[in-house]
Amino acid sequence: MTPPKKSAGSKSLEVVEPIGSRVLIRKDEDRKQTKTGLHLPDKIEIPTLTGRIVAISAQVAKDDDYPIKQYDRVLFNPKHGVPVDFEGDNRLYVIPVEDVVAVFRREAGE
Repeated sequence: MTPPKKSAGSKSLEVVEPIGSRVLIRKDEDRKQTKTGLHLPDKIEIPTLTGRIVAISAQVAKDDDYPIKQYDRVLFNPKHGVPVDFEGDNRLYVIPVEDVVAVFRREAGE
């Protein structure tokens, strides 16, 4: 199958694809309110370490040791993450798959 030809005026869609044993995560918004309901000033935020898997490298997708898939909500360690400035989105990070420490799952029947 040959790729479709692009006309000179058409725009191509740019995507971010992680390479090696990495995943692309969209970090959840930092919270501006405590669990007890106190609203925090704009300069203070509670940092989050959770996000959604946007893309998985081919290497991770083939590895049965990492049971994660696109759109999973995960807990991750951002220490080795690389921020991606992509189309004005400053919440995308390329994270080594080893830094994904948990996946949020729903129990059957909930």
